[in-house]
Amino acid sequence: MAPHRRGEPSPRGGKPRPKARLPAKGGGSHPRISEAHVRTRLCTDRGLLAASVVRIYREGTARLRAPVYSALQEFVEVAPVNLLRYSAFAATLWGALLGLNAPEVSGAETIAAPAQTNFQIDFAGPRPLEGWQGVQSPGVRVVQDEANRAVLLIERPAGEKAGSTMIWRNLPTDRFAGTRVKVVARAKAQDVLEPPHPWNGVKCMLQILGPQGSQWPQKNAVWGTFDWQELAFIAEIPRDSTEIRLFLGLEATTGRVWFDDIRLSVVDHQRRRPSERPSGPVYKGHDLPRLRGTMIGPRVSADDLRELGLVWRANHIRWQLIWGGFPHGPADRADPSTYRQWLAGELDRLDQLLPVCREAGLVIVLDLHTPPGGRNPASECRMFHDPQYQATFLEVWEHMARRYKDEPIIWGYDLVNEPVEGIPGEGLLDWRSLAIETARRIRRIDSRHAIILEPAPWGNPAALDWFEPVDIPGIVYSVHMYLPHPFTHQGVHGNPTGIAYPGKVHGSFYDKAKLRQLLQPVRDYQQDYNVHIYIGEFSAIRWAPGESAYQYLKDCIEIFEEYGWDWAYHAFREWHGWSVEHGPDPKEVSPVSTPTRRKLLLLEWFAKNQKP
Repeated sequence: MAPHRRGEPSPRGGKPRPKARLPAKGGGSHPRISEAHVRTRLCTDRGLLAASVVRIYREGTARLRAPVYSALQEFVEVAPVNLLRYSAFAATLWGALLGLNAPEVSGAETIAAPAQTNFQIDFAGPRPLEGWQGVQSPGVRVVQDEANRAVLLIERPAGEKAGSTMIWRNLPTDRFAGTRVKVVARAKAQDVLEPPHPWNGVKCMLQILGPQGSQWPQKNAVWGTFDWQELAFIAEIPRDSTEIRLFLGLEATTGRVWFDDIRLSVVDHQRRRPSERPSGPVYKGHDLPRLRGTMIGPRVSADDLRELGLVWRANHIRWQLIWGGFPHGPADRADPSTYRQWLAGELDRLDQLLPVCREAGLVIVLDLHTPPGGRNPASECRMFHDPQYQATFLEVWEHMARRYKDEPIIWGYDLVNEPVEGIPGEGLLDWRSLAIETARRIRRIDSRHAIILEPAPWGNPAALDWFEPVDIPGIVYSVHMYLPHPFTHQGVHGNPTGIAYPGKVHGSFYDKAKLRQLLQPVRDYQQDYNVHIYIGEFSAIRWAPGESAYQYLKDCIEIFEEYGWDWAYHAFREWHGWSVEHGPDPKEVSPVSTPTRRKLLLLEWFAKNQKP
């Protein structure tokens, strides 16, 4: 094998992988892998699964120990992220070793763990910045750190106006396309000014280019002064990606940041479409032809609900259990006891209005918009980083299932709004595993109501390509449609305005055909697994130019209807920016007397509704 050069992909983590020492002929000694090692290497239910493979190793005959050891070594090394797939792996391994046919497990595509591939970069050697772009910018240089290691320094002096200095390089697209990648960089910072947005500041980021446009996964909310630490994030790189770039630097700020030892590791693969599609009735959780409605503001009145159901003729509401704003609010700082007190008050209010919803014919999705712990500055749900909040999440869903298991006007439970997990803490479940555990607990209490799952991150349509279906009865899958985000959210959080639809956004033309393309992963998922789809949110800001918002909503709804998806517009009598009762002037915060085309569009579709 040729020697590894810096900046090139290194095989299996950059270190030679030790080969398993096979037992002597006749079943001699064999190196011992302890269950404790497996449990510290993998998380919670993954550790239990690995332990079962250890038991196979310990209890098997000498003839079986060598192949089991090799498989276990592979299993521990890659730290699998898909429980269902690796349950199939363990079962298939056992069956194969005994000469039996392995049982089929829904959603499992391979019996082997995905290979881990690393790409490592440092700044040592005679030409440390070779292959990087932007290195001629002022404030970019390679220096020696306190340990006499060569590291990258990027500096914007405090006396200067806040701005951006970044360098970037291309990564091997063929190696990473179709994979979920963990990106880790060592960094330290000094006096990095808090930037205007959490996505500014210290930048360790990928740009992923492809037919769907650009994605910019990164580590958010990094600024201030800190010693050497790891910045880490997960990036999902679609199969059809055409280019991948790595960016390091500072954005919209001043200060100094040092970088060293950047590593990219494949942790999972994009799902592959099954060769055979299941058939038969699709579980929806209701018997109506379609649910068409809205998400509602947290303080709607009984009269508001009657108007929505009896006058507008909506037959569905998404009831958001939200504490303050989104994505941040008081839950970010609340302990579990305070969170439970808040939730109890919200559920009491829901109980008071349930008779009104029955009267108005409004089928309810119970949406946990604010999970226990809220979110950290990077907008990641804190329940993926602190065990007390993950435990509280499971407890409150058990409580709500017991409370509403016999309530017929409730359609389903949306477990968490727009989950963002980041990299879960040690011993904590990732989103899919947590969703499985939560759904199992609910099903032990309530077999009636639909359980609604959104993929991470953010319930994005493309995220379903990375979310294997869950083998639990009564699941509905949900996404939110705000693409392209610069159009739907123009003028929000300082985003530029004046973006029309149909029209160009960041160099790509968006029209109904493009929206259909963006929603294709959802359509594929629906057909691949014979599941029901629910669009839990979609909207466009009311001050988009001309009738752009109306045209966008019209195109979205027509696609939803063509594909048979239930949907909820965002939102009814919540923030005025999303209101169809308000006109296009952002300064006007009162409803207009003449119905907008956006409102008439909803009323046209609501008129087709059947009531429960």
